[in-house]
Amino acid sequence: MVHTFNPTILREYDIRGIVGDTLTKHDAYGLGRGFAALAGEASVTRVAVGRDGRTHSEELEAALIRGLTEGGIDVVRIGMGPSPMLYFATHTLDVGGGIQVTGSHNPADYNGFKMLLSGGSVYGEAIQALGQRCAAGEWSEGKGKVEDVDIRQAYVDRLVQDIDARPFRVGWDAGNGAAGPVLEELVKRLPGEHFTILTEVDGTFPNHHPDPTVEANLADLKRLVAYKKLDFGIAFDGDGDRIGAVDGQGRVIWGDQLLMILAEAVLKEEPGATIIADVKASQTLFDRVAELGGKPLMWKTGHSLIKSKMRETGAPLAGEMSGHIFFKHRWYGFDDALYAALRLIEAVSASGRSLTAIMDAMPATAATPEMRFQVDEVRKFAIVDEVRDRLAASGATVDATDGVRVSTGDGWWLLRASNTQDVLVARAEAEDEAGISRLIEQIDDQLAQSGVRRTEAAH
Repeated sequence: MVHTFNPTILREYDIRGIVGDTLTKHDAYGLGRGFAALAGEASVTRVAVGRDGRTHSEELEAALIRGLTEGGIDVVRIGMGPSPMLYFATHTLDVGGGIQVTGSHNPADYNGFKMLLSGGSVYGEAIQALGQRCAAGEWSEGKGKVEDVDIRQAYVDRLVQDIDARPFRVGWDAGNGAAGPVLEELVKRLPGEHFTILTEVDGTFPNHHPDPTVEANLADLKRLVAYKKLDFGIAFDGDGDRIGAVDGQGRVIWGDQLLMILAEAVLKEEPGATIIADVKASQTLFDRVAELGGKPLMWKTGHSLIKSKMRETGAPLAGEMSGHIFFKHRWYGFDDALYAALRLIEAVSASGRSLTAIMDAMPATAATPEMRFQVDEVRKFAIVDEVRDRLAASGATVDATDGVRVSTGDGWWLLRASNTQDVLVARAEAEDEAGISRLIEQIDDQLAQSGVRRTEAAH
């Protein structure tokens, strides 16, 4: 027996596709069989399985578990909850890995699987190898057992275990995602006043798209903060591993700004530590980490890649512009938006200032949003290579950690190929709008030399 996946769902960091189109319950079963064989080779006999609140997650979970058990793996089923709760389970239960059924921050018709094995993420070449294993029918046989474990209370207990903060008035938007029920439990345990919205899990996401790093999706949270005159507001994505935030004036606090606030508190306890951020982050973050005595490290975008780099460097904190925040300091090293929210509250408390005052004091720069534009899948990496080679030949200052990040007298600009979609991603930051215009002209010029017009390709 063999199973062939649609190649578009075998992504860099996880398996993800459109349910009923590129992803079916047969894929879930096939994944279970392939993962069971992989786990067995790693001497793993038990794995945890969780799911988000999407309308098709329960059916996919059932097919996945059938595949795992028929492959000889025992399953600990933890039920519906955020992805970080599944990660927590892999650290605290007697299991050697885990799979979360989740479409993350994608629209309601998407779903997928995030996988962990032997203490690390399954990503990149390992996902491709899993696909090849299934296509070849290299499966194990057995009769695994299924055990149900309710871990939610233990997870909430651990979240609040060592948080020390003064009372604030906070608004929370769970976006009808899987973090809602945990959030309702969590706020009962926190000092201050807490106002929650959209905590009822609804996999159709009827109120707004479940991605808090897009400003339009924070409109409900901004209204709540303004109406109740709150200190700040926090939002989560569909599976609770991305955080978004606004201050008391409704200003968005972007991923690199959150990291700047969190890094100050961590570096007081771990002087000189390495703090990692992805290549899309502001130069002001890297400068601030250095100013605080830390070692700023720019790394590749992608939660699996960041986690791997954290293990390699021993960094206590890392983050991405996409709202993934990773704490190894007093936590487990995985991206957990609920825990990051608590550490944000604690960091603001320790500063003795309001979050609004902290934002007021941040260096002012002009930056573009993330500009994404479609290109031919087979050309996307080649275009970045061509741009890098031309820039190197011209003597430009280029960091090639992930794509090209070019520093000029005005500031910097970035061009990289998405690992998960047929798009190029660009971003620029300067001291003023005139500088931004000059940087965008450079991006457009380089793209034109590779036969791409950003304005036509934008979407």
